[in-house]
Amino acid sequence: MTGRQAAIEFLATALERLGIIDAERFRPTAELAWPRIVTGFAIMSKQTADLAMVGIAVGLAGTAGLAYALAFWEIVTMLGLGLAGGTVSLVSQNYGGEETERASLIVKQSILLTVVLAVPIVAVFLSFADSLIGLFGAEDASLEHGATYLTFVAPAVLFEMLNLIASRTYTGVGDTFTEMIARAGGAALNIVLSGLLIFGLEMGVAGAAIGTTVSTGFVTVVLAWGMIGRSYGALGMEPSPVPVTASGSWLEPSLMRQVIEISAPEIGRRLAQGIVVFPLLWIAATFGPVVVTALEVGRRVRGLINSINWGLSLASSSLVGQHLGSNDEAEAGAYGAAIIRLSVVLYAGLAVVVVVFAEPIASLFVTGPEEAAQAATFVAVGAISSISYGIDGAAAGALLGAGDTRLPFVASLVGRYGFALPAAALGLVTPLGIGALYLALLLETTVPAGVNYWLFRRGRWKAVSRRYRPSSEAS
Repeated sequence: MTGRQAAIEFLATALERLGIIDAERFRPTAELAWPRIVTGFAIMSKQTADLAMVGIAVGLAGTAGLAYALAFWEIVTMLGLGLAGGTVSLVSQNYGGEETERASLIVKQSILLTVVLAVPIVAVFLSFADSLIGLFGAEDASLEHGATYLTFVAPAVLFEMLNLIASRTYTGVGDTFTEMIARAGGAALNIVLSGLLIFGLEMGVAGAAIGTTVSTGFVTVVLAWGMIGRSYGALGMEPSPVPVTASGSWLEPSLMRQVIEISAPEIGRRLAQGIVVFPLLWIAATFGPVVVTALEVGRRVRGLINSINWGLSLASSSLVGQHLGSNDEAEAGAYGAAIIRLSVVLYAGLAVVVVVFAEPIASLFVTGPEEAAQAATFVAVGAISSISYGIDGAAAGALLGAGDTRLPFVASLVGRYGFALPAAALGLVTPLGIGALYLALLLETTVPAGVNYWLFRRGRWKAVSRRYRPSSEAS
């Protein structure tokens, strides 16, 4: 037994005794989740590391400009995650139902949609970078830095969205190790390249963007190799069991409709998460670059904590989807409930640690005492709000595995635009001031978490899934 297997067995026994998750369900959950958690941490660490390095090399104008540019990059990521959500739902159900050719065709539909969505975004970033950053009313120096980053990172848009499709395909078939190695390698390359370009060649924000673009392209090449069915040799990585081949049909209207039908609400839910950042940053900008930087630091640290969701949410989608694909609704429900409980425990524990060390964490990004104190407060608030992120991710993951994406989209809209955004706006017209941004960060995650957990407990998602199972095609 390897050290990793021994650790999983120990945790499985302990968590079962505590009544959190049965050992027999924890083992496949952990095997799927831990590589995805590493993958999520690797992905989120790229922009976080860039923010820290730019803060040291350039200062507040650079970090504020980067915060504005990363808001647009977040839209790209959320769009890709939404489309990939439809991919993992359909791939997991068809793979679980032993319909591998149909699963491969689903991946082809997703790739086509990705190219159609990504190419115009690349063109907009290249052509209108100044105008886009100018929407925040940024100061001249911050505007220049933000536009520079957006221009140089534009080619990475297509790479990142393709990477998300490939990653979710691997997750849907139960292989999270291969994508972990590819993503972790890309993150390491990004940090090395960005550090060399920012500090060695003194390229500042441009160096951070170029490092991101090159490393993201590297990940695309590595994942593409396995996605076309090629072996990785002795690396422990596996070719996709639902490979993409040039032969055969690339367009199947009925499957394309299913991909769009499931992905569209998930894209909406993800975009609701991303777009709310724009008015939040605009409100923060009225308080100056110190608050903009502090808000971004808090969000980035919360994003690192949310790496847990990259594993547990996707494990929930994959395991729930596979059991639904084999028509075992009871076990699908048991997996979903157990993963939600596990998520709460992990997020709460990590949030406590981050709150205790909020000031040292904040000092990694900013240097002045005023800036560090402000950033530390946002780090602590972000950590507390992440607990609801855990509930939201695990519950929404189970719903996604069933193909039930419409009501989670509504929950995201209500939480972020019905509660969080109005709360943040109170800071402009009441004595709450910056405190309104703290309240917004809490409401942004708490309301969707409550709604999605209620939707999961309600159980309607089981009926929804019956429309997308392989057996539905036969009937």
